[in-house]
Amino acid sequence: MWIFEKPPYLFLLAVIIPLIYFCHFYKGRGGLIPASTSLWQSSKFKSGNSGLKFLIFISNLSFWGGAVLLILALAAPSFVEKEKIYLSRGVDVIFVLDESPSMAALDFSPTNRFEAAKEQIRKFVTAREHDPVGLVTFSEQAALRIPPTLDTAAFLEKLDDIELMELGNGTAIGMGLAIASLHLQDSTASEKVIILITDGENNAGEIVPMSAAELASEMGIRVYTIGIGTKGEVPIEYTDRETGKVITGRYQSDFDDSLLVDIANKAEGRYFYASSVSSLDSIMSAIDSIETTEKRIKIKTNSRQYYREFIIIGALLILFDFFLKKVLFREVL
Repeated sequence: MWIFEKPPYLFLLAVIIPLIYFCHFYKGRGGLIPASTSLWQSSKFKSGNSGLKFLIFISNLSFWGGAVLLILALAAPSFVEKEKIYLSRGVDVIFVLDESPSMAALDFSPTNRFEAAKEQIRKFVTAREHDPVGLVTFSEQAALRIPPTLDTAAFLEKLDDIELMELGNGTAIGMGLAIASLHLQDSTASEKVIILITDGENNAGEIVPMSAAELASEMGIRVYTIGIGTKGEVPIEYTDRETGKVITGRYQSDFDDSLLVDIANKAEGRYFYASSVSSLDSIMSAIDSIETTEKRIKIKTNSRQYYREFIIIGALLILFDFFLKKVLFREVL
């Protein structure tokens, strides 16, 4: 924000308006020759060259604009920025998101489960400016999509690009958990968290989910599991990545509650069930409130003075006025 270190000089601006009035608008100002036109019977006087009038206006505007800038320079204008410096490390979080075909189920109006989960991840990340957040997705295979980062803008940009079924058609929950755990292994954060969001049963991958949960527990990582989706028959629509065809139909939705409960218990977390957008939003808010750490912050103030720039620009404007009046218009005084 802009501040003035010597604000009393700003009172000089109050002199500018009356000076402009007396120099350009006051009828009794010097240099005017009164002449009566009441007996003139010929055609009316026509205005002078409009281009010349415009140049005179620009000349006067430059002079007074320069004068204002010089007064502002006396007031020592500065631009001040405040920067937060965190003295303590936040919570390291990695989302493990299911991208299997069943996540295209249309029971999370107005969109599907996958897009609803992405939107909640987006909200969570935006609110956690001090916490490194990463993302692992899985279907038949699993991969780290976004390493833990504090760059929220980069995270959200990459999140938007992720689509369903980029890693196959299965549900490799164990692989997703294991990859997330390995990428938190060397973290120096006092709190490390994995948030697993899935709507299916583990049916792919070389690592079983409970082995991955045990690995996370040994590394001091807390795992929250979220079973997403309504159970029973639900509409579904997705594009087959191999054929490009749009698949629509009905899907018998179900997932293994007991497995998700066991994973959460093993890794000292909690299991949640999200059957709607509102319940998913409440769950993410609950996790956000649970996973908080004491933040020690120092506010650093950076200030840069701009009086030199104001003086230079003000002087140039006044010189421009001088050039127009003395060189172009050839004024004597």
